[in-house]
Amino acid sequence: MIIECHAEGQVWEIKEYYYTTTFGSRVADGVYETLLDGYELSEIRNHLDRPVKHYLMVDDHFTWWVKGRSYLCRLCDILHMGFITEVLFGKEVVDRLPIIVNGWIDNLNPD
Repeated sequence: MIIECHAEGQVWEIKEYYYTTTFGSRVADGVYETLLDGYELSEIRNHLDRPVKHYLMVDDHFTWWVKGRSYLCRLCDILHMGFITEVLFGKEVVDRLPIIVNGWIDNLNPD
């Protein structure tokens, strides 16, 4: 898992599980970590009055769509609970991430 924060109030996570021969606790832990991160960021938004967006990027079709569909459903639950701003799946990152980053730039330079 990689967590980055470069633009103020922007956090993203990347979940990579390529070439996993076993399945289970590693993915479950990743989903749980995402929920905890989202909860902590929600606390920052609510108690410090700081806007924070939480983006999650997941990849590896086999891990999420074949072996871990229940975990994929859990990510959707976390999204609907408001603990993730947006989830990007697979190649969607290529098209969607530049749009998101341009939004960050526009917010930093409101000319």
